[in-house]
Amino acid sequence: MTRRVVVTGMGVISPLGNRVDTFWNALLEGKSGISRLDRFDASDFACQIAGQVNDFEPEDYIDKKDARRMDRFAQFAVAAAKQAMEQSGLEITEENEEEVGVYIGSGIGGITTLSENIITLHERGPKRVSPLLIPMMISDMASGQVSIQFGAKGPNSSPISACATGTNAIGDAFKIIERGQADVMICGGSESAIVPVAFAGFTNAKAICTSYNDRPTEASRPFDAHRDGFVLGEGAGILVIEELEHAQTRGATILAEVVGYGMSGDAYHVTAPAPEGAGAARAMRFALKDAHINPAEIDYINAHGTSTDLNDKFETMAIKNAFGDYAYQVAISSTKSMTGHLLGAAGGIEAIACVMSIQDQIVPPTINLTTPDPECDLDYVPGQARPIKVDCVMSNSFGFGGHNASIILKRFTQ
Repeated sequence: MTRRVVVTGMGVISPLGNRVDTFWNALLEGKSGISRLDRFDASDFACQIAGQVNDFEPEDYIDKKDARRMDRFAQFAVAAAKQAMEQSGLEITEENEEEVGVYIGSGIGGITTLSENIITLHERGPKRVSPLLIPMMISDMASGQVSIQFGAKGPNSSPISACATGTNAIGDAFKIIERGQADVMICGGSESAIVPVAFAGFTNAKAICTSYNDRPTEASRPFDAHRDGFVLGEGAGILVIEELEHAQTRGATILAEVVGYGMSGDAYHVTAPAPEGAGAARAMRFALKDAHINPAEIDYINAHGTSTDLNDKFETMAIKNAFGDYAYQVAISSTKSMTGHLLGAAGGIEAIACVMSIQDQIVPPTINLTTPDPECDLDYVPGQARPIKVDCVMSNSFGFGGHNASIILKRFTQ
């Protein structure tokens, strides 16, 4: 008999706030978390805006000495994991430590630490490079530090699949529990890449928005005819998921059930999606098949919706491919219009938005969608949140390298 997997805890660090309720309320209000950069002097950069995390104090979650040994992305992961565990009521003890695993990914990892130490190397020489450079910069350290901080000794790994990372982490963790290798998984994504070299790279790749420096809150505009690239964001989205009977036995509140996971590869290009979103459509179909549901059972899709020309057009085509005529009836929105693109953390916070949609029976809007692209002609819930019946949701994430991932969550019923 297949083991059922449920969500019992969630934690968020984001440009819209550092708690799930703050984040969720801001989404429903259609609030933008995009602002002028203040992390570094961006006056020479074509892009001068980002979705920055504000009012984050690592010492609120982590011992000061330990925090200094973590890159910002790992600090975010530990903070969000602590929130998720507290909501879940999960306590890791000697009795259960081997049954609790961690699966937290990052698309880029500790690029802040790496950037700082490259400058140190050139300005002050090799002896001044931090001995902690490598353990602070490697991408698995979000997962590693969460395991260390909380004592989880079960399955532990860190997927790296660019912007699909967070969704892959949740989906892979779901399968680990489903096949009986753990009872509980702490999973999701974390990212902090708001540094000059990343901005320069994304800008020169013509992927990032450069036309709205004077109007940052209008910059991320998925599916709009006047979009011109994504807006870089940062943060973490972490979930506690666990086997149903395990959750029920310990009296946990069940927030939603994870029922489907699909992934695919484009085998096409390092940055551009496959024509007509063929790979994305496969991932969605695989998720539907895994969940044993029909397309018409999906009430809401949290789209990848990056605000780039090709992604939005091809994701639209992919949804039509996977959902047929029903594509025109399902509610779809891109919360990246408010958070910016959190890269490897995007799938984590977007899965949390999906769970909250089920909890509150309302879906967040796509803001800044004022001039619809004629090629993006589906129902993207423009402007305002929409109360609807939400029993079953899909979350999409697609990444550089042709990585595609989709997960499906449902309202929990016995």
